[in-house]
Amino acid sequence: MKVHLKALGCRLNEAELEQWSHDFRGKGHAMVTDHEDADVVVLNTCAVTADAGKKSRKLMNRLYRENPEAKLVVSGCYATLETDKVAEHLGVDLVVPNPQKDQLPQLVMDKFAGNTMPLIAMEPGESSLFSRGRQRAFIKIQDGCRYRCTFCIVTVARGEERSRTIKDILEEVQRLQTQGIQEIVLTGVHVGGYGSDLDTTLYNLVKAILDETDIPRIRFASVEPWDLPEAFFGLFESPRLMPHMHLPLQSGSDSVLRRMSRRCKTASFRDLVQQARSSIPGFNITSDIIVGFPGETEAEWQQTLEYVESIGFGHTHIFSFSPREGTKASRLADPVPDTIKKQRSLEMHQLAERLKQEFAMSQIGSEVAILWERQKQEAGLAKYSGYTPNFMKVETSVSNTVLLENRIVDTSLDAYNSGKQCLTGSVK
Repeated sequence: MKVHLKALGCRLNEAELEQWSHDFRGKGHAMVTDHEDADVVVLNTCAVTADAGKKSRKLMNRLYRENPEAKLVVSGCYATLETDKVAEHLGVDLVVPNPQKDQLPQLVMDKFAGNTMPLIAMEPGESSLFSRGRQRAFIKIQDGCRYRCTFCIVTVARGEERSRTIKDILEEVQRLQTQGIQEIVLTGVHVGGYGSDLDTTLYNLVKAILDETDIPRIRFASVEPWDLPEAFFGLFESPRLMPHMHLPLQSGSDSVLRRMSRRCKTASFRDLVQQARSSIPGFNITSDIIVGFPGETEAEWQQTLEYVESIGFGHTHIFSFSPREGTKASRLADPVPDTIKKQRSLEMHQLAERLKQEFAMSQIGSEVAILWERQKQEAGLAKYSGYTPNFMKVETSVSNTVLLENRIVDTSLDAYNSGKQCLTGSVK
């Protein structure tokens, strides 16, 4: 079979695509980059917001319309929360809910390809990551979450926490490195809760990756701030662990955090940020903020604005609250009017952009190792983009004879382009 994989939403969905690709290829099936060339199209859906659900439905329609001959397989959070509706959707041939995700390639092969192994399975083939020009791989280390933040539908869709063994993860890291991958991102629904079902911890996993592999760069996806032990930032003494973490705050008001059932207060979050920045120079903290949570007063909103400014995030993801059926927050009183949510969202975006620029400007004049990822030709030059260790986007222009892709190269940070919201650099 020729298989096309597509994901909406989080990095965990992307990581699952990498796993599925490996499993399909291991059985001799080919991965294709264009869904119109595929015999089987697999869509990993998202449901984190109502808008994500709409996008999932629209994409299902488009994939079927543009390749009606292909078998359409739908998985992910939207498919799990609306299994019957998705199963009845025009063109959908198979629905694989989240609890069966790990078996998705086998379920697809059993249903559409039988149990025969094509001849290509005997032939070596390069990784789908590398053939797609990827230098960074997302590694799913766990699934599910034991907490129930009142706004979150994902914990309902993903179920209880389930961690992969350290041995299994190490084998994947080593395999990816042999295929040319320079950087891994550890991802999951509740990354900080890794190992809660295996009598181990995220700290132990990271220590094992540092000790038992040579992968050059290690990053984290979103990690809940209450999960990190006091000794955690000591791990960043290794230059292979990138000095950046995405710690979702959601609100700068303790009263709003209580209504969200968040397990972190603003004072403890501030202590964590100070610990990271004092331990590792240039450490970049990025975060999430929900605007217009039910009952959010003007005073609580001002607390959030002042708190976010005082922390100084390098980047902020901003979401206007949208009620999700099945969550406690959807039943809370005093919804914030849309007009107020839009105004507050605008205020937070303006603040976030200023803070991002201030953080970027503080990096100018430094020399850092950048993993160059993409290039395009323009005016006789090769233009590359990549990321600093603390996850700031950088662009550079070099002669067409200079090959930077998938190389980690020392680079001077020269300026900040506010229009593109990225740094510009000069390769040494």
